[in-house]
Amino acid sequence: MSAEKIKCLIIGSGPAGYTAAIYAARAEMKPVMYQGMQPGGQLTTTNEVENFPGYPDGISGPEMMIQLETQAKRFEADIRSGFIMKVDFSGPVHKCWTEEGHEIHAETVIISTGASAKYLGLPSEQHYLSIGGGVSACAVCDGFFYRGQETVIVGAGDSACEEAHYLSKLCKKVTMLVRTEKFRASKIMEDRVRKTPNIEILHSTEAIEVLGDGNGVTGIKVKNNMNGEEHEIPATGFFVAIGHKPNTDIFKDYINLDETGYIKYEKPGTSLTNVPGVFVAGDAADKNYRQAITAAGTGCMAALDAERYLASLEH
Repeated sequence: MSAEKIKCLIIGSGPAGYTAAIYAARAEMKPVMYQGMQPGGQLTTTNEVENFPGYPDGISGPEMMIQLETQAKRFEADIRSGFIMKVDFSGPVHKCWTEEGHEIHAETVIISTGASAKYLGLPSEQHYLSIGGGVSACAVCDGFFYRGQETVIVGAGDSACEEAHYLSKLCKKVTMLVRTEKFRASKIMEDRVRKTPNIEILHSTEAIEVLGDGNGVTGIKVKNNMNGEEHEIPATGFFVAIGHKPNTDIFKDYINLDETGYIKYEKPGTSLTNVPGVFVAGDAADKNYRQAITAAGTGCMAALDAERYLASLEH
């Protein structure tokens, strides 16, 4: 079977991929998108999005992704379910293969595969995450829903400290669970949480169960690693801040990644990677902001950069 030849392939969906598809389609690039393992990306696990401009009453994550997909289709973007399993960016033609072995030769590729939040993997945690009942991996996204309430956050790095500090401004009390005796965070971040009066830090402590009433979280059962003692902490929100894993493994032989797997921009302020004609948008390259609005912005940048690249080939 001969390879399908296209101008623009978008790998992954979410706000970055759909925005790239909207811009690329309007520029007559006839983009083809493979939605990936989680069509719509991380936002499909977010119950309520209140901080995306233009939605004064908020919108559910899945609903917002359906709207973005519909908008991309309106401009005749070719949106396909399934995912890209393998790529070869060694030559001028960017070769990609779907999980069914379908080969695509793309003049430009926009990577918007995102990142996946790491969770503890407790069955109770996954249950309340799936029903949107009090488990989250993003304090900036969801902290607002816990104003005046008590929350628990797990993590020991800079981002965990940052999220705990953010929650402390909204919540009555924040309990921080650190599995070891030491923080992994920088001294300045550690000092910041230690000096915040409504953050309680429990060292050598880990969550063993998320407690709830079937609809939402009511507390966290924790265990002290040193003496094995268990106790319950009342809380309505459980935040997991143990890091994200960018979904970039299939690109590692061709694209420059940092030590944690995020794609490096070839030129700051652009969407360019080290491979000409391959661009990146969204959380696959962003470990700082990780917001729907910033992902959408970089999706726009990637489509414009791809359009300019195609124009330069024609001259």
